[in-house]
Amino acid sequence: MTRCATALALCLGLLSQQLAAQDMSAPASLEELIPDSAVEDPEGWAQQGDQPDLPSPDDGPVPELEADSPMEAMPLLTIEAPEDLQLPDPDPVEADEPVEFATFEDVIPPLPEGSGERISDELVLVFPTERSLFPERDEFLDRFKALSTIEGLDDDGSQARLSAQARADEELLQRMLRTYGYFDGQVIRSVVSPEDRPDADYESSIARFDIIPGNRFTIGTVDLGNLSQTGTDYDDLRAAYEVFPGDPLSLDAITDERYDLDTALGESGYPFAAIDDPELLVDHARAEGDVTMPVTPGGKYVFGNVTSNLDDFLSGRHLARIARFDPGDTYKRSDEMDLRRAILATGLVGSVSLTPVEVEAPSEGQPGTVDMEVEMTKAPLRTVAGSIGYGTEEGIRIAGSWEHRNLFPPEGLFRVRGIAGTREQLLGATFRKNNFRGRDRILTLDAFASTLDYEAYDARTASLVGTYERVSTLLFQKPLSWSVGLELVATGEREADADGVFGPRQTYLIAALPLYAQIDTSDDLLDPTRGFRVSGRVSPEISRSDSSETVYVRNQADFSYYQQMSDSLVLAGRARFSSIPGASVEDIAPSRRIYAGGGGSVRGYGYREIGPRNSEGDPTGGLSAVEFSLEARIRTGMLDGTLGVVPFVDAGSVGDDALPDFRSIKFGAGIGLRYHSGFGPIRLDVAFPLNPGPNDAAVAVYVALGQAF
Repeated sequence: MTRCATALALCLGLLSQQLAAQDMSAPASLEELIPDSAVEDPEGWAQQGDQPDLPSPDDGPVPELEADSPMEAMPLLTIEAPEDLQLPDPDPVEADEPVEFATFEDVIPPLPEGSGERISDELVLVFPTERSLFPERDEFLDRFKALSTIEGLDDDGSQARLSAQARADEELLQRMLRTYGYFDGQVIRSVVSPEDRPDADYESSIARFDIIPGNRFTIGTVDLGNLSQTGTDYDDLRAAYEVFPGDPLSLDAITDERYDLDTALGESGYPFAAIDDPELLVDHARAEGDVTMPVTPGGKYVFGNVTSNLDDFLSGRHLARIARFDPGDTYKRSDEMDLRRAILATGLVGSVSLTPVEVEAPSEGQPGTVDMEVEMTKAPLRTVAGSIGYGTEEGIRIAGSWEHRNLFPPEGLFRVRGIAGTREQLLGATFRKNNFRGRDRILTLDAFASTLDYEAYDARTASLVGTYERVSTLLFQKPLSWSVGLELVATGEREADADGVFGPRQTYLIAALPLYAQIDTSDDLLDPTRGFRVSGRVSPEISRSDSSETVYVRNQADFSYYQQMSDSLVLAGRARFSSIPGASVEDIAPSRRIYAGGGGSVRGYGYREIGPRNSEGDPTGGLSAVEFSLEARIRTGMLDGTLGVVPFVDAGSVGDDALPDFRSIKFGAGIGLRYHSGFGPIRLDVAFPLNPGPNDAAVAVYVALGQAF
């Protein structure tokens, strides 16, 4: 419409020049065709488009022009074409150099021979047959299976759905190739139905991906910002970031090694170090990637003091005592985190945060100093606990306790406890001071009065026991544990005679010095899978009764070994040897003798039911014992791998002499279930005596937390 309007405007402009000298009043026929407004403003009139006043074909025939009209005077122009027109032939143009055209093979090389990996009924990946062309194949496959859209969603048999998922998996494969450094790799996607390939072994539609990895890119330059400002620490810190020019390019390594460098900075005295996210610039022409990761070390420091926001509750002095660092030691982030765990392990705080605070800046090549500022919130300090249980050998047992875990700050616990049961009654009070005079050292004073009522003897006992120890806890398993103590006991005991009648009560005054040590190389306190434990107990004792004095030594040695045979099988074995040299059985109070049997001893027999017996068949205890246990701990994979099965066999014997007696050894066997919870295995064992005596039950059941040993 615009070009037509412009041409019409041009014609009207010429007409306006011819009619300029004429009177503006024109014949009606001409006025109808060209109004005066068109003559005055031809362009504006032409831009209005079709005017309602102009005639249209629907209005009938166009009126003829009069003879004296200027339009009638314009002649037609006719140009005749020449009859014999011949053009000369152009001269041929010769090329300066011959032109060579690339063949198809030069542009796209032939695909390497591939081998397929059938992942599922509708998913196949094809890799180069030559493994050296893509050595990351196995890891790549495992990773893809975990992320694949086709693998992750249900198969409903829809080819449209499969095609959509295949497009998503194609993008995933491209990203994964780049992750491993194959930036020129190709992924060829095809979705094939059985109708498309009747010769193939396809029962349903299948998505196929041909992986052409190409050449793997390498690391170009590595820019770590201001890391060189660490001076003499630079070489060790640079070695921690194991990404070097010429290495195969891996996005995983670039990211993961950042954390290794961060750890190295934190362990080398740089509490304020900062590392920005790494960036990669890929140059396809060089087939290299340049890494830039700005590092700001922030200065080197040593530890200063430890401060506390609750000084009357847990003072800074006490927290410094349980820290594994001293003022002047090079700052280590692991020491900071260890102190945080140790504070939480007290059970006295609900939350804790540690912040390094600069008190002296580095200067003249010397490190600065940071104090560790500890912010804590108190946890509930009082606990009331209770339990009720029943055992075939022990009857009903009800236990309860009340405690305040910081009644005597810092970490001074006071507990009152009691037991009411068929066989045992007890009332006692305990004072315990955690982290006393050192990390993980515990001072305990325990005073209690108890009664024990068994078929073979009963005892009325008052005891005062003090120990100073360093033992493993659930948070801090220690390779070396030890304990020293002092035990004062006053007990009145009586034994049953051959007819089961109790004789007169005999009073014993006992002083003992119990000592304990253990070496533990196992990998877990409650559920070990490898390593060993060796422990020994020695308790020299003096016993005075009826104006006679007896000196003897109670000894016990334990050895256990754990061997992991596979991911689902652990073999475990245990041996125990006990002995009391220096006295006869009659000179030792019945409660201080050696017994065997029960869930922590020989399963299948009652608690303390193995050993010499009187004529009524009640155990009387002995001077020595040997015990052996062997079990296979099998993870079944059931309940998401939390359920385990443990077949076991135990053996044990108690003798009247100080040397172990193997003549009357008892055997027990059974099977157990283990539910592996987040805090340790819960144990249920069902055991049977293999050579029971007349007083032994046919089956015994044990429930506890943790493995049997």
